Amino acid sequence: MSYNLLIDGHLVPGDLEFEVINPATEQRIAMSPAASPAQLDQAVAAANRAFPAWRATSLAQRQAVLSGMAEITRSHAEELAGLLSQEQGKPLEDARGELSACAGFFDYHASLAPSALTPSPLPSGRAQLLRDPLGVVGAIVPWNYPIALMAFKLPGALLMGNTVVLKPAPTTPLTTLRWAALVKDALPPGVLNVLGDAGDLGPLLTSHPGIRKISFTGSTATGRAVMRSAAATLKRLTLELGGNDPAIVLPDADPEAIATHIFRSAFQNNGQTCSAIKRVYVHESLHDRLTEALAAIADRTSVGAGSTPDVTLGPLQNKRQFDLVNELIEGARSTGRVVAGGVGLDGPGYFIRPTIVCDVADGSRIVDEEQFGPVLPIVRFTDLEAVVATVNASPYGLGASVLSSDRDAAREVALRIDAGSVWVNTHFPVSPDVPFGGARQSGMGVELGEQGLAEFSQLKVLVA
Repeated sequence: MSYNLLIDGHLVPGDLEFEVINPATEQRIAMSPAASPAQLDQAVAAANRAFPAWRATSLAQRQAVLSGMAEITRSHAEELAGLLSQEQGKPLEDARGELSACAGFFDYHASLAPSALTPSPLPSGRAQLLRDPLGVVGAIVPWNYPIALMAFKLPGALLMGNTVVLKPAPTTPLTTLRWAALVKDALPPGVLNVLGDAGDLGPLLTSHPGIRKISFTGSTATGRAVMRSAAATLKRLTLELGGNDPAIVLPDADPEAIATHIFRSAFQNNGQTCSAIKRVYVHESLHDRLTEALAAIADRTSVGAGSTPDVTLGPLQNKRQFDLVNELIEGARSTGRVVAGGVGLDGPGYFIRPTIVCDVADGSRIVDEEQFGPVLPIVRFTDLEAVVATVNASPYGLGASVLSSDRDAAREVALRIDAGSVWVNTHFPVSPDVPFGGARQSGMGVELGEQGLAEFSQLKVLVA
């Protein structure tokens, strides 16, 4: 199959192209088109031309478009899931789940009658608060959930009346480009433009004078670069950045009962989830039992190519991340104990078996840094106050969870944690109506829900 860019309603070849690699085999899947700077200019110009007519459409018309995009996604889900599994590495069943989530997020926005789109009178009666679309939105999506995270951005931007230039990550462009080819006729030309990128288009997109807002998901380091690039034109920004999410296990928890939940929350998508549990603080009275339970789950977890039936975890998505995670594991061997995993598989592919590390403490890289891979450090504690202080001193603040048999006690601890989201006896239950965003260096602004929708708008005060 050949792939094309989507610019102004037309499928066009890229001026450039690059290889896309299957991380399970390290072999080429296909050549992807990459947009040149001139093609970026064409896409932005097309989005600006399409904006006046798109913003003038009724809410019902835009909702109908989103409904159509959801249905197209569902009707082609099997094809898209197979392609997503190849380029991202995740098991086929997880890829199917990601396509289902994408369609559900479009459905949610298609059914939304948001107050953000309704004029709101002030109590004095002298003014109204209005929400206008911004114009052209640049949406930049990472490689861990290429389709689901696209759906964190695109439906809200379109529902609010904006037009979009969407850029998938260089290592996972194919599913997004194929999806764009399928949905292109559901939208007026120029409302959605999708560009492949060999790795150099991001700064041109974020600095482009024809773009009014950037919605970016990725690392904290890249988020800083996006802010610098967008500063010259004072673009609006939504940044969902890195997290080093802690789970705090209180002494009354049942280690065996919560081990499966912690493992699933830490190793979902092979640990390549911004909001996954990245470190577990467990009271010393439970430390050994919880560590043993997690290690037992890790040892029996199947790892292999995403196309293999009954595989739970696939490979790391790319060699750069594979090398980083291996480096962190090797460092952890000198500061703690690797009690499960820590090794790869025979043969090609960026595979690492799920790894549990104990006898580590804050100050070690494996605890302080976001691993973004199948590694989970277990930190024992005796002083809960010290743990809360440590968690709040981290530069990250995306999410956190507290686990306890006493929900009220856990809630009291959760209220003291500085993070964008804090969960009690669960971790990151995704729902399109619940806003999601980070504190501190984990980002700014939120996505999803009516609060996320409002971020695709300009507040206007009308006095008349």
